[in-house]
Amino acid sequence: MIAVLGRRSFQVPAVRRAGHLVERNAILQRRGWPVIVSGFVEPLLYLLAIGFGVGALVGSTVTVNGHPLRYAVFVAPALMASSAMNGAIFETAFNFFYKLKYVKLYDAVLATPLGVADIALGEISWALMRGTLYALGFIVLMVALGLVISPWALVALPAAMLIGFSFAAVGTAASTFVRTYQDFDLVLTVLIPLFLFSATFYPITVYPGALQVVVQLTPLYHGVDLLRSLTTGMIGPSILLDIAYLVILGAAALALAATRLERLLLK
Repeated sequence: MIAVLGRRSFQVPAVRRAGHLVERNAILQRRGWPVIVSGFVEPLLYLLAIGFGVGALVGSTVTVNGHPLRYAVFVAPALMASSAMNGAIFETAFNFFYKLKYVKLYDAVLATPLGVADIALGEISWALMRGTLYALGFIVLMVALGLVISPWALVALPAAMLIGFSFAAVGTAASTFVRTYQDFDLVLTVLIPLFLFSATFYPITVYPGALQVVVQLTPLYHGVDLLRSLTTGMIGPSILLDIAYLVILGAAALALAATRLERLLLK
């Protein structure tokens, strides 16, 4: 038994093994697709209500870095980033916690050739797929509504996948620290300000200088800035910082999630 635990502790994650966990989740969700679809509806309602409704009140254009944009064009990529975040977080927070703490799914999984790192990779991959599904639906909607004004939008979906990966890894790592469902109030306390104040509905330049620095330290801001740059064609060096930030955050969170799962499942 000790030999098995030692082997599992140093087991490198494998895509093939993690794929079995993704397959298990996909089969389970065949009858739960309305729940999946519901996660796409919220950002869509924000786009219709704020992008077009409030946009009609605030004026015809918003100026960003000297470039005038229709308000709906300005808001839509931010809501696409939020959609990718929501899909990843909801899957890795609530669903992952339920399987970890109550169903004890992963205790059974460890009786198979899968290791702890495979579990972390499989669940993050599944959450990434859910976030990508939302982002794909959103970019198609943006094209249909004429809210994409640059050919750079062709790479907006891979960018949204990067956002989903980062938040899926963060959500998985954070869930390993949650003790009860009541602790998720803290998660929502973080997510709501991220959604509202990451330059989602207005340019970051409206904040005082010190507050702009604080906002630029948050992950959703970099997701919003990256997708807004791609869908509007305002490409600058800042997108390299956005990509580097999200890659480093996702990799660090993935390592933390794997370490925490080892402590929880192999103790």
